[in-house]
Amino acid sequence: MDTATVTRFEASRNRLASLAYRLLGSAADAEDTVQDAFLRWQAADREYVEVPEAWLTKIVTNLALDRLRSAKVRHERTVGAWMPEPLLDSDPMLGPADTVEQRESVTLAVLMLMERLSPIERAVYVLNEAFSYRHAEIAEILDITESGSQQHLHRARRRIAAAGTSTDIDQAAARRIVQAFVEAASSGRTEQLIALLTDDATGTSDGVGGLARKLIVHSTPQRLAGVLSAGLKPSAAKRKLAGGAPSIYAALVNGCPAMVFTLDDRVLSVAILEIRADKVAAVRGIANPARLARLSAEWRRQEHDVPLIESW
Repeated sequence: MDTATVTRFEASRNRLASLAYRLLGSAADAEDTVQDAFLRWQAADREYVEVPEAWLTKIVTNLALDRLRSAKVRHERTVGAWMPEPLLDSDPMLGPADTVEQRESVTLAVLMLMERLSPIERAVYVLNEAFSYRHAEIAEILDITESGSQQHLHRARRRIAAAGTSTDIDQAAARRIVQAFVEAASSGRTEQLIALLTDDATGTSDGVGGLARKLIVHSTPQRLAGVLSAGLKPSAAKRKLAGGAPSIYAALVNGCPAMVFTLDDRVLSVAILEIRADKVAAVRGIANPARLARLSAEWRRQEHDVPLIESW
């Protein structure tokens, strides 16, 4: 393959990866999907490809849909242990973030809600909301009618409207939010922490080390506060399990404030705080090393503010 052909594909790689990530909720699967698209691009008769960007968008979208429809993926996501792969806000895979819709489309709240959509609804929603494709273009990409595209988008919007997560948060605001949360959780007074939570706040975690067979759900603010207070209380046993005394940082992950627990510049876990009406509406804890691989690599490439807690 000539250099110009490779260069043309590479110019689209980040956009294609962002599209695949929104469709799949997995950075690893998104990377594999984009690589498969590159192989298709390599083998294609490019003389007949009038608009490379449109051609590649169609290929990546349909490869991602094939993954979503596969029996293996359906099984993984129905056994109750799947969560999206979190990404630091500096990661180019998060893609466009100019509009509220674009920012919301990569929050874990929306990525989780998209699991309730059919693959075709998910594709229409992502193409329209995150990438501003018109229904005529979506119909061409997905081989459906324009009216079908409109109906799929209507159903998807109705189901995803429940997210309501604030994404207009910068790094300084994230630090203030996380610091207040950590102080309340480690105070030993659950009422102080409950005051920071919405009345319907919930928590979801993949367990210590990310090894739980099913996601652990805390369905009330009281239960969530109790678990967080106990979990953030340091002990020799917890330090032994972690392999040392982790540092706790504040960061932005998928557009939301997050606690990042690190040890020797390796991310052990993240706890993402979803904000609604200036309170924490949900906490999503992720500790599975496979889900944190890309985030951990991106973390090592960055400079960071001083930790909220140097040695927990």
